[in-house]
Amino acid sequence: MSLLKRTIPVQWYGRIDLKIITWYGILTIGDDGVSECEPFNKDVDELAELLLRKDVVAYSPGSGFDIRTVAIECGFVENDEEYNSLLRDVSIRAAKLQISRTNTPDMQIIQAVEALDDIDDVVNVLSERLSEWYGLHFPELGLSSEPLARFVSEFGSRNNVPAEHPMFEKATSSMGSELPSADEELIKGFASNACELYDSRHSIEASIVRNMEKMAPNVTLITGSLIGARFISMTGGLARLSQLPSSTVQVMGANRALFKHLRGRAPSPKHGIIFNNPLVKNSPWWQRGKIARALAAKISLAARMDVYSGELHPEIKVDLEKKVNSIKAANPKPPVKQKPAGKGYKGKNKGGER
Repeated sequence: MSLLKRTIPVQWYGRIDLKIITWYGILTIGDDGVSECEPFNKDVDELAELLLRKDVVAYSPGSGFDIRTVAIECGFVENDEEYNSLLRDVSIRAAKLQISRTNTPDMQIIQAVEALDDIDDVVNVLSERLSEWYGLHFPELGLSSEPLARFVSEFGSRNNVPAEHPMFEKATSSMGSELPSADEELIKGFASNACELYDSRHSIEASIVRNMEKMAPNVTLITGSLIGARFISMTGGLARLSQLPSSTVQVMGANRALFKHLRGRAPSPKHGIIFNNPLVKNSPWWQRGKIARALAAKISLAARMDVYSGELHPEIKVDLEKKVNSIKAANPKPPVKQKPAGKGYKGKNKGGER
């Protein structure tokens, strides 16, 4: 039974009855009180689903009317104890259902993106410390970030680098200080911890790619898994992204530049995180604004497709490529910046000051 309102007036021969949907049944109320009661099944799961509906009453709607008393009078329960016990079980089940439904695929993606940001913050600090620390022993190495952590975790001292390794010559001729065995174990453990974080980051990235391909195939097709996931994270969900205009999508992530523009200290930003897409990033500077605008429009359209259909539409990528090619064809050269008029400029064919 589908009832869309909490109270439904029903007119019979000039008299208006009122139907109220409670968590245990449908009550028809007239001038003389409850005239009819249609109790539901006592199944806790079914009642919990009903309780989560916005049109269901779980409390007495007004003075002089007690839905608890009506539940006993219509035979749904025998006494107050049974009513309280059943309502408690149904409420707990409804709360669990509500919590479980918040664990949507886009929420998983949002948490994964935020986890990536947290890992990046930590590994950047560890990498900088490892570079300075190991640089005392092997300053000629020239590695940083993950390659440095992998190298130190595997070899430790430069004396352990094998002859066939590309860094062997640098290791044998290094002017760095010697590394005691105790310090070597310490720095290898430090590097191993950084490597574990890098491994976790790769696993999270792979998970984001898998989830994005399932949940948002069209957004993934247009902008890639990681950039699309960051759009979802910044907006708070795929449904929210689908509701935003393309102009907002285009500058999302350019908060600092946007605020400067609003204060009148800078021109309006042309792109935010959308700049990381190769179509924008690899284009000449004078084409980026137009390409970013076209890409943002397709991202908004792709998000709506993912929300309302969930099916992949390859033609959206073809349309985007055609649009980008037309932009590049129409703007092959950078625009010529017009020089401001001189101090004595008086108009065409009229000389100024000399």
